[in-house]
Amino acid sequence: MKFLLSSILFLVIGMLVYGFYIKSNGDTNGEIIIGISVLTLAFVLMPLFIYHRYKNKKMSDFTFEKFRKDLEERSK
Repeated sequence: MKFLLSSILFLVIGMLVYGFYIKSNGDTNGEIIIGISVLTLAFVLMPLFIYHRYKNKKMSDFTFEKFRKDLEERSK
């Protein structure tokens, strides 16, 4: 999974650089390449990264349930 994430990241960065290079030469296809790379970053890379980082974690560790209970006990 780490290799896949790294590969997609380098691909997206490469597409961004290439898109800006083409755009600076006056070609309108550069904007399309930049747009595709940003969409790939947002809708492919970020969900895969989030899944990879949180796949074996308990979600109860990331909630404020315990903190809320402590606050309720203190306010009594």
